[in-house]
Amino acid sequence: MASFQIRKYRDDDEEAAKEIFTLGMSEHVPSSFVHLLKQPLTQMVLTCVFCALLASSKSFLLPTLAVTLLLAGARQFVGYMFTSYIDASLKKDLNRICDTYLGHKDSCFWVAEIEGRVVGTVACLPAERAAGCLELKRMSVRRTHRGMGIAKALCRTVAEFTRERGYQAVVLYTSVVQTDAQKLYEHMGYTKIREFVVPEFVAKITNFSLAEYRLDLQQGGRRD
Repeated sequence: MASFQIRKYRDDDEEAAKEIFTLGMSEHVPSSFVHLLKQPLTQMVLTCVFCALLASSKSFLLPTLAVTLLLAGARQFVGYMFTSYIDASLKKDLNRICDTYLGHKDSCFWVAEIEGRVVGTVACLPAERAAGCLELKRMSVRRTHRGMGIAKALCRTVAEFTRERGYQAVVLYTSVVQTDAQKLYEHMGYTKIREFVVPEFVAKITNFSLAEYRLDLQQGGRRD
C-alpha cells in the first residue's frame, strides 16, 4: 500500500481540491433522500396523495404513477439542493483557497498526497461561533483511498496546528446524514455538544439537522 504525506496546499492543487470536495458532498445525496423519505411530513403527503387519487379514480395506476413522480421530483430536489450548496461553497472559499486559508497565521489548508496525486483535503480557520477555537472545514478523502488512515492524519494535523497556535479547541459541524464522518470524529476524541436544525425553511420542514463537535486541547504557547 502506497504511503501518503500531508502537506500545505499549493496553487496547482486547486482543481483536485475542488473535485474531492464536490465528489464527497455528492455522495450524500442518496442518504439525504432516504432521510427525507423517513420524515412524517413526507410520508403523510405521499399517503394523502395516493389515497385521494385512489378514491377519485378507483384505480391503482393513477395514484401509483403520481407517487412515483413525486418521489422522482423529491430525488431531483435533493440533488439540486446539494448542487446549490457545492456551488455556494466554491464561491465562498474553494475558488480562492489561498486568500481564505493561507493569508492568515491562524488558518491553513492541507492536502494528502500519494505518489503526486492529491487524495484528501482539510482546512481550519478561527471559528465564527466559538470564541477561542479553530474550526475544522473541508475534510474529504477520495472514496478510492479511504481506510488508509488519511482522514485520521488530517484530523491530527488540524489538532496539532490548533494546539501550536494556542487555541482552546477545535470545533466542526457535520450533517445528520454524514454518519461515517461522525464516527470518525468521535473516534478521534471529539464530543458532540449540540444538534440543531438548519434555519432555512426547507431544512426545517425536512428536519435536516447539523451536529456541532468539539475537541478540547491542552493549552500551549501561541506562535506569532
